[in-house]
Formats: sequence, C-alpha cells, structure tokens
Amino acid sequence: MCALLNLLDLSITEQETRGLLFTPREIAQQPHTWQKTALLFEETQEQIRSFLVNVGVTSALEMRPVVMLVGAGTSDYIGESLALLFRQRWGCEASAVASTDLLPSMAEYIVPGRRYLWISFSRSGDSPEGVNVIEQALEVYPDISHLIVTCNPRSRMAALVAGHAQSYTAVLDDAVNDRSLAMTSSFTNMVVFGQCLAHAWSFDEYKPVLSAMIIAAHTFLEDSAELAEKLATRTQRRLCMIGSGVLSAVANESALKVLEMSGGQVSTMSQTSLGLRHGPMAALNADTDLICFLSSDRTRLPYEADLIREIRSKKITAALIVVGLKCCEAEIAPFCDTYHSIHGNFGDAYRAPVDVIFGQLLGLYYSIALGMRPDTPSPAGVINRVVSSFTIYR
Repeated sequence: MCALLNLLDLSITEQETRGLLFTPREIAQQPHTWQKTALLFEETQEQIRSFLVNVGVTSALEMRPVVMLVGAGTSDYIGESLALLFRQRWGCEASAVASTDLLPSMAEYIVPGRRYLWISFSRSGDSPEGVNVIEQALEVYPDISHLIVTCNPRSRMAALVAGHAQSYTAVLDDAVNDRSLAMTSSFTNMVVFGQCLAHAWSFDEYKPVLSAMIIAAHTFLEDSAELAEKLATRTQRRLCMIGSGVLSAVANESALKVLEMSGGQVSTMSQTSLGLRHGPMAALNADTDLICFLSSDRTRLPYEADLIREIRSKKITAALIVVGLKCCEAEIAPFCDTYHSIHGNFGDAYRAPVDVIFGQLLGLYYSIALGMRPDTPSPAGVINRVVSSFTIYR
C-alpha cells in the first residue's frame, strides 16, 4: 500500500493543510471494518431474524413483502449492489428505489394491499429525501415496515421509526461514519451489513465469503493505489465505467466518486456493459479511459469479453482497464491495456465492497493531481457532506 501509506504517513498538520485528514484513512480502513460490521450483525442476529419473521420475510411465498432498498446518491447504489442478492436469498421481490424518486412519486410505487419492507440506507440518517419519505410513509402508508441502516445513532430517520411497531434500526460503528465529504467506508460497510442481512438464516455460509473478501481487499488496496495514482497523473480527464449486474452499481458509484472528489473537473459516465453499445459508445474518444468491472459469471463474461474485443479493435479509448478476478486474467488480458486483478474467489453478488475501492482511490488521486482537498473537494459548497435542506411539497 506504498502510495496510500505515503499519504497516511504525512504529519497531521500536512494532512489538515492538504485536506487529507480523513479520506485516505477512511478508504484504507475498510477491510478491517468489515469484520466489525459482521460481528455487529452476529451480535444482533436473533433480534433481526425475529423482526424479519414478524414482517413476513419467511411467510408463504405469495405473502412475503416486496422489499424496497431505499437511499439517495451513493446510498441508492448500496441498494443496487444488494437487490439481486436479497431476491436470491430471501425469495422476495426486491429492487433499489431511490428516495429521490420516491419523494415526489410515492403513490406510483405503492400497490394497495401489498406488504412492503423498506430497507433504508443512509450514512447520516438525516438526508432530506430519506427523512421526508419516511415521514410521508408513516402518515399515508402506516402498514409499511421499516428497517433503517445508518452510521449515525442520533439520526432523524431512526428517531422517526422509533415508535413504529414494525421497525428496526441498525447503527454501524462510529468509525465508518465518514467525516470526509465522499462516502467510502460507510458505503462498503452498509453493503456488507446488507449482505449479512441477506444471509440472516445462512450466516455461517457467508462468513468464509467475507473472509475471502477481506483477504482480497488488502492486496487490492495496495495495487489499486499504485494504479490510481498513475492514471490520475495522465492528461486524460474523461472516464467511462461499465459493469453488469451488481457490478453496474460499482460502475455507478465509482463514476460518482471521481466526479465528487475532482469537483467535476473529470467528466465521468457509467453504463451497463451491454448498454454501452446502445448510443453511449459514441462518447468514447482518445481522451477517454474506459474501466470495465468484469463479471466472472460464465453467462455474463462472454458478452463482456466480446465488448472488450470490439472496443479494442475500434481503437476508441485512450486506455482500456479491466478490473476482474485473477481467474479471468489469461482470457481477457490480451485485449486490454491493463488487467487489474482481484486475488479472490467469490461471486459477483459479493464483489461491490472490494471492486469499488479502485473507484474510490481514483477519486482520491484525481483530487490530489488537480490540487484539490479530497476531504472537502467542493470549496464553493456546491455539494455537501449531507444534502442541504430544501422545500418539501405535499
């Protein structure tokens, strides 16, 4: 982790001066904190199971609730990272629904007579959309059950549901309540907690998967810091991120991290791997680095391999970087400029916390290369750690 250690080893005074007091540490701490998050889940597992049984997750198939994973911005991408896993493990209809969509259009998402479980993710638990959609739901749809996952024990969202009969709040360790503007360790730890939830009745099965993720992430952190620092010092200022399934959420979150931490000076876009051909490929040019979060699933992989070969043959990017499991390297490396390996063996459904580290580090090093302060990359206050209050219409 030499490149990242160089930042962590700076004096506190220099870290404060350069706006590096929080972000590098919050990125670097992630593999260590995931184990603590899993332990938190394990300690409360019986209470969580009881809550989930009460809201119908183990009922007959036709009686199970529709699970809506709710959040805004990065917290919405948490839901996108988890929806397929909940669908597979719980046998429930599950989808990510942004609170930014729910706030003005809630009635269009709710089918009268259906059971719902909203799992709301929010670092602060104070975002205007998150707070107000819960307020409206409690008032208009009191039968909706709520599970809040936050990093703030004093959050408004947790306070709102405290008196609701069908509610549960999980508060993660304060160490993952990121102090920097950009969400990094809070994102991955809420995803890990979501993976634990999905395995509420098969937690022993999840433990070795998490161990493999943690081991892989330690090496990936070191390698990613070196590669991210190298890419950020080049003249290219356009990035396109692509992925399939869960990894499309990683592409979305990685693109957002670079955009946030560069103060918009690096243009980013994200697409699904197959969606790229349907128009967005026109945006690729000699100033664009394309980063593909490669699936190892043998149904998805051939499609992505074909796309990589096509882009390489058309010579329409500055660089083509593939992030993927080591087991796929020999097959794909000849068709890209850099194959950035993850040394692990776990399915796509669990990869988001590991893969997104590369996107986070890209954001960090672009911010540094552009002379910005990564902890507060929006000096004019265009964006904030918690979205500013705005008028709520009823």
